[in-house]
Amino acid sequence: MQLRELDSPREPARQGANSRRWLAFVRVAVNLAGAASAAFFARASLLFYLQTHRLIGVAFFLEQAWFVTAFLIRRPAKSVAGPGLPWLLAAGGTFGGLLLRPTGLHPAWGVSTGLALQLAGLVLAVTSLVILGRSFGFVAADRGLVTRGPYAVIRHPLYAAYIVIQSGYLLQSISVRNVLVLGFATCCNIGRIYAEERLLARSADYAEYAGRVRWRLVPGLW
Repeated sequence: MQLRELDSPREPARQGANSRRWLAFVRVAVNLAGAASAAFFARASLLFYLQTHRLIGVAFFLEQAWFVTAFLIRRPAKSVAGPGLPWLLAAGGTFGGLLLRPTGLHPAWGVSTGLALQLAGLVLAVTSLVILGRSFGFVAADRGLVTRGPYAVIRHPLYAAYIVIQSGYLLQSISVRNVLVLGFATCCNIGRIYAEERLLARSADYAEYAGRVRWRLVPGLW
């Protein structure tokens, strides 16, 4: 009995150490999986450029290459949303746009306007990623508050960039399928915004930031 009482305080410490090791393993696994998926899409963008010699392929390659770096260098989160809906929304918002297909109508005005939107969205996406640096994340989490650059204008510029890029694709390939895909991915990203802000609302700094930067996605609208 005495031996059990002496040893019992070690049990919570041992369990805590095991839990920390497990969380560290999960974090490394998620980072490697994210970097691998980004590398896969970067390769596809590079092959697209080599086959078509369209510079937008290089732009997408650079964006995805930055995603690879961001997954590998990002700092551990102070807190992360629990499993379930936030993770599904993150997956749908990030990868939903990959369901877009070059089918349907291709009006000349749509091709040129869509290209301009895609380039503008890429510039916004890359700028947001560079400003985020090690605070980049996939699912709702607290990795430190970023308020510079586009984050001084809207609170979620990276998601705004996704919508702009995907809208440009839709204008280049107008179809019911692509309209539905854009609607799905946009709804997922809006859901991500609510999930992130619900988590970050615990921070007084974020409350002050949200009061100063009123708009989430579109200045003057929402």
